[in-house]
Amino acid sequence: MMHNLIDGSMGGMMWGMGLVWLLVLILLVLGVVALVKYGFGRRG
Repeated sequence: MMHNLIDGSMGGMMWGMGLVWLLVLILLVLGVVALVKYGFGRRG
């Protein structure tokens, strides 16, 4: 019984971390795209 509870909590933590990393990656990609668009757009 305890083992199941521990696995459940760990699964929740992994899901939370996964969502956080997904948000961070999306923000990084959007930031890079914005920099490339504005940077090269102004130079061009």
